[in-house]
Amino acid sequence: MGIGELDREAHVPEVTGAGGAPRTLAEALRTRGDDGLAALLRARPDLLSPVPNDLTQLATRAGTRGSVVRALERLDRFALQTAEALAIAPDPAPYSVLLGLLTGDEGDAEIEAALPGAVALLREQALVWGEDDRLRLVRTARELLAPSAQHPSPTGLGPTVAEATAGMSPGRVQEIIAAAGLTSTHDPVSAVAVLTGLFTDRARMGELLDTASPEALTVLDRLVWGPPYGEVTANPAPPVRWLRDRGLLLPVSPRTMVLPREVALHLRGGRAHRMPEPVAPEPAVLREYRPQVVDSAAAGQAHVALATVEELLKSWDQGGPPVLRAGGLAVRDLKRTAAALDVTEETACFWLELAFGAGLLASDGEADERYAPTPAWDDWLDLPPAERWARLVTPWLTATRTSGLVGGQDTKGRTLSALGPDLDRAPAPEVRHRVLELLATLPPGAAADPGTLFARMRWERPPRGAAPAGPPRPPRPTNGVDDGPEPAPVPETHGDLRSRLARWTLAEAELLGLTGRGALSAPARALLNLPLAEAATPADHGGRVELSVAAGRAATLLAPLLPEAVDHVLLQADLTAVAPGPLLRPLADALAVLADVESKGGATVYRFTPGSVRRALDSGQTASDLHSFLAAHSRTPVPQPLAYLVDDVARRHGHLKVGAASAYLRCDDDTVLGEILADRRSAALGLRRLAPTVLAAQTDPASLLAGLRSMGYAPAAESAEGDVLVTRADAYRTPARTAPVPVPDGPPAPDVTLLGAAVKAIRAGDRAATAVRREPAPATAAGALPRTSAAETLATVQAAAMTGSAVWIGYVNADGAASQRVIAPVRVEGGFVTGYDHTADEVRTYPLHRITGVAELADDQV
Repeated sequence: MGIGELDREAHVPEVTGAGGAPRTLAEALRTRGDDGLAALLRARPDLLSPVPNDLTQLATRAGTRGSVVRALERLDRFALQTAEALAIAPDPAPYSVLLGLLTGDEGDAEIEAALPGAVALLREQALVWGEDDRLRLVRTARELLAPSAQHPSPTGLGPTVAEATAGMSPGRVQEIIAAAGLTSTHDPVSAVAVLTGLFTDRARMGELLDTASPEALTVLDRLVWGPPYGEVTANPAPPVRWLRDRGLLLPVSPRTMVLPREVALHLRGGRAHRMPEPVAPEPAVLREYRPQVVDSAAAGQAHVALATVEELLKSWDQGGPPVLRAGGLAVRDLKRTAAALDVTEETACFWLELAFGAGLLASDGEADERYAPTPAWDDWLDLPPAERWARLVTPWLTATRTSGLVGGQDTKGRTLSALGPDLDRAPAPEVRHRVLELLATLPPGAAADPGTLFARMRWERPPRGAAPAGPPRPPRPTNGVDDGPEPAPVPETHGDLRSRLARWTLAEAELLGLTGRGALSAPARALLNLPLAEAATPADHGGRVELSVAAGRAATLLAPLLPEAVDHVLLQADLTAVAPGPLLRPLADALAVLADVESKGGATVYRFTPGSVRRALDSGQTASDLHSFLAAHSRTPVPQPLAYLVDDVARRHGHLKVGAASAYLRCDDDTVLGEILADRRSAALGLRRLAPTVLAAQTDPASLLAGLRSMGYAPAAESAEGDVLVTRADAYRTPARTAPVPVPDGPPAPDVTLLGAAVKAIRAGDRAATAVRREPAPATAAGALPRTSAAETLATVQAAAMTGSAVWIGYVNADGAASQRVIAPVRVEGGFVTGYDHTADEVRTYPLHRITGVAELADDQV
């Protein structure tokens, strides 16, 4: 639909019908109060960009295709079904006709109770206007929802008799009338009207169908709920010919027949939808637990989440894997990360995206770009555990990046990678909030049945493209009518994006500890600013608060549920240490250098190995330092095997010295160097003797160190001055990076201040646009700027300033943009007129030479 058609709908002569009924959408908006206009702008914020000049422009913008599509996408299922029923009803349609299309002949009390609310919602969003006896669907919405071969309708209905016979010859229409037992007419228009009258007359249609064979009724049954199109052969079977001859099936092409809308509605009992859904399905309870059990389980998982993120980023402390040229993480690096965390690749993607979204992980931006922790990671580690948890879940709630998409393909067929581009999905924050809010509607400790939860989400925002009807399928000729194979059912949770987001939200909320055993925890309720007790009312939480404040409340509730950190370990004779709980930060950092984590869970098991002890010695500690550390932090005596291990590695540590030549190796004991040269495993290092105690290598020092360690030696690196290099745990960090910004889902919701200002401006502009002028100039066309001479303009505004009256002016600004304004002049001097501008609702000054003309307002407008 072009702009001209939209303008005709929104701006026809401003007159009213009988009883003062509005004749246009703009006039219907003009009858609303300020609260009604604010409700429209709140529901459809795209109408505010920019603020419309007047109500006519607002109505025009509300009828544009993009805005209508966005509004339809945000309707619940029953409101959308109501709009779809209006799209197949006469225009305008009385309320009773709309009710009949939704309830059918038998009636439905639930639909009758829900329909006024659905109509009110459509009116509020300016998709429907008019009184109850003349309901009109906005033209663009009718074009989008009305059934056609190119745009199938979810109702499964086809074209009307008039639409289907539009290209049919008059003689053929007369033949159909005669075969149906009707009296012939003199023109095609009346003939179509007679045939339509037959199909909409329940009694006569019943008599006609009583004469049909069972085979013919079977053909109608296959088409009645859609798709209404079917393929036929050049010589159809007798039942199909019988239906075709009487107009119960009408041809739309040589081999395609369609069931007229009036016939389908009769066979359906007047119902437009097979399954109207006036009431939202309620999430069902799957299991119930004591709230304390839920909170404990959620707190345990929150602790695991913190430990997992910490382990992930510590493994990348010296620099993580490289960034792909197109951005993101390579598949092999993702597999390594998943194996290191002992999780699936999907779960590893979630932890990576969580750390990235929280600003703890980023790329370093170097030429050889790699991932690494950001400086914010160090600040995060210094926070108490509950606050660290809040710093993770807060950005997760608002993030648009969606880890569940990893492994899929973008619009160009490229595979989506973790931490890569094109993972943003604007509806994600809204879906996350809504899933958690639905969980909060259940009693505390109750876990929701996922199937009913997803059904509720689909009802609130029906998936796009869910129409059962469709255009004709490729021909499959038979002796009857073939409506093609039934479409394969789409799995409930694997279909549209919102359903997948809801499924991912349930899994991610459990991983984060927002839910425990599928039920919402008390910290999660605080994060959402919801009542915490079963007896609480919505007023208990005192309105919405900032997310940061809610996160602080959630952290306060979570803190006592998390396990307390301990300051000791239990050393065992098998070279392991058991941490009976989370360790204090200094102890955990020191032990992570001295030992390797063997298993995690309620108690973490560390294993001491020659390599881990060497790592501690490389960090600058001595054997005596390690003995003192173990004795100070163990509740059990230091086992003799562990003491021997430390002393043995320390005795050999630094015996060999590696430096840069390309690399060299020196040792005071030349027999050791001889052993290395004789060892076949050293061939790849390219060693040769330069002196009895010095070997040169053809590889770099780092590779030489790694090669010797793999051979069982414990070499130490040294500087160019010959000093031993101490490898400390100083981590590699990226430059300061900000967390990724969520992608907005359309224009932001306007606040109260913006709504009030916008309504005020639209009202002022509308008063100026609709003001009645006194004695307009004959040469001034409708809607054009007034034209008066400079002398007449000056005299008129001076007179208005003296009498305090308002005038209508045409004004052209410095950019050449023309506008109409209603002003009340206060002062006229120096070539300028100053007055109160009713259009802008403020005092303004205008140069007289930019005023194209002036006209007085009618007496009733002053």
